[in-house]
Amino acid sequence: MGIGQNVGRSLAPKVTNISPRMTASLVREALARAIEGVGPLPGAAAAADKALAKTNGDQEKAVKALIETHVRLGGAQGFVTNLGGIAVMTVAAPANITGLALLQCRLIAAIAHLRGYDLADARVRNAVLVCLLGEEDVKRMIKKKIIPAPPMAMATAPADDPELATALSNAVAQELIGRVIGKRLAGTVGRRVPVVGGVVGASTDGYSTWKLGRYADKEFLPRPQR
Repeated sequence: MGIGQNVGRSLAPKVTNISPRMTASLVREALARAIEGVGPLPGAAAAADKALAKTNGDQEKAVKALIETHVRLGGAQGFVTNLGGIAVMTVAAPANITGLALLQCRLIAAIAHLRGYDLADARVRNAVLVCLLGEEDVKRMIKKKIIPAPPMAMATAPADDPELATALSNAVAQELIGRVIGKRLAGTVGRRVPVVGGVVGASTDGYSTWKLGRYADKEFLPRPQR
């Protein structure tokens, strides 16, 4: 998987440079739908409130339940969108990127809501996007001064920066594209068996969703109730 991810990440900047507005818009749209809800999928706050009710108000159990649910959802969409192998990559990859971004944004936003953050706040939405990058990439990008701070600091920043929102959207799009291309190369090029791509997609999307859930759990510390 390491070789595939490295190749995917090397290709990702070329993809996003073709149409940065499109990729930024894709990520922002996924974030908005994750928070507001789309089709049969309720929004992040509704999902969080439902999990909290089912756990009798136990916030930590609710976070765990949200992570488990989204890991299953992430694995399922990863399997379906990677099932066709490399032959259908150009069609399925955008669906995989969008679906994964939506589910993972929803999980992170739901956890933030449970911890008392206002999902309508642009700073909180920026923090959700930063969290979507994952802990390792956040640390790397802070060190390189690509992003200014980790999610918690972004959510509680003194003011919102509109230009930062676009930069974050592009960074997240580039990372997601790299991940999707990488896992497809790892799951289909080496073996050339389409179903293997589905298995790899399910496991990698499920695992990455679990990691992001744990990261969000650590970053979004409870806010004092007013």
